[in-house]
Amino acid sequence: MAKKLFIPGPVDVSSDVAAKMSEPMIGHRSEAFKTLYMDTLAKLKQLMYTQNTVIIAPSSSTGLMEAAVRNCVKERCLNVINGAFSQRWHDITISNGKKAEKLEVEWGSAATPEIVEEKLKTNEYDAMTIVHNESSTGVATPLDGIAKVAKKYDVSLLVDTVSSLAGMKIEVDKLGLDVCLAGVQKCFAVAPGITVCSISNKALEKAKTIEDRGYYFDFLIYTKSLEKSQTPTTPAIPQIKALNYQLDKILNKEGLEHRFKRHREMADITRKWAKKNFAMLPEDKFCSDTVSCIMNTRNLNLEEIKKKLSDTGYVFANGYGKLKDITFRIAHMGDRTVDELKEYIEAIDGLIGC
Repeated sequence: MAKKLFIPGPVDVSSDVAAKMSEPMIGHRSEAFKTLYMDTLAKLKQLMYTQNTVIIAPSSSTGLMEAAVRNCVKERCLNVINGAFSQRWHDITISNGKKAEKLEVEWGSAATPEIVEEKLKTNEYDAMTIVHNESSTGVATPLDGIAKVAKKYDVSLLVDTVSSLAGMKIEVDKLGLDVCLAGVQKCFAVAPGITVCSISNKALEKAKTIEDRGYYFDFLIYTKSLEKSQTPTTPAIPQIKALNYQLDKILNKEGLEHRFKRHREMADITRKWAKKNFAMLPEDKFCSDTVSCIMNTRNLNLEEIKKKLSDTGYVFANGYGKLKDITFRIAHMGDRTVDELKEYIEAIDGLIGC
């Protein structure tokens, strides 16, 4: 029996989107692929509200996090950390031989422009990383004020929107994001395997001044290939076909504003239920619209809950990392509907006696 995924990715992929991956293969240097690729990039620009260069890499999002560091950190990077995946970006920065410093915020909270400015005004950093939507804690960090501070101090702003892009409105150009990356297995509701990324002209110019960018993730190699409507290495053609088709559905069938509204509605339903029966980990002002992190105030055996829900057709998400068993998470992202979410919550209620 196929189980409904209520985990923060990968999410369920609709049958029509999945079917695009089984279409006959095309050559990656063919005119057919060039048309497919450039059409997909144009749709991504619309979704990301950007005129920046956009690429699609055959990689998990972690690969593009590494690419951002290799291409855009010249001297020293500030890694804003408020959860497991922002910590990963610090680990990536250090492992690539870059000088870096942590700006740590309590898990369940978010960095503010003020504390970021305290660091950046020292002029010690030329880049900073931040996770917009920490799926380990259910925290969405407001980007507007932080982006203004980064611009004020001429710091490259590298942003992970892995679990928010296509579920929450992120206006790349208005915010001035230098790198904005996301996997497609979350809010896009496409099978894992590719990551999308926007790169500002400023970031591309900076990359020219940085040595040892590697090859596979060199932004300049990607842009050179784009001049020929191609990718530098063999692309994940089936996933790109599925993404192209899904973007049509997102942009033309549902519409971006309706999609964002649906995610907000599901988040509101989940938070209302969580506050009634448990408690939310983040403050209201930092709560994500795509994944809710809920305190296990009833001291439930979450592994037992997970097993019982699995038996009834659902995949449950425990807390992540050091929050395991202390919290649990409900993902409300991708093509998930309000009615499906309500059914899932009712299933949990049936197990815990609410």
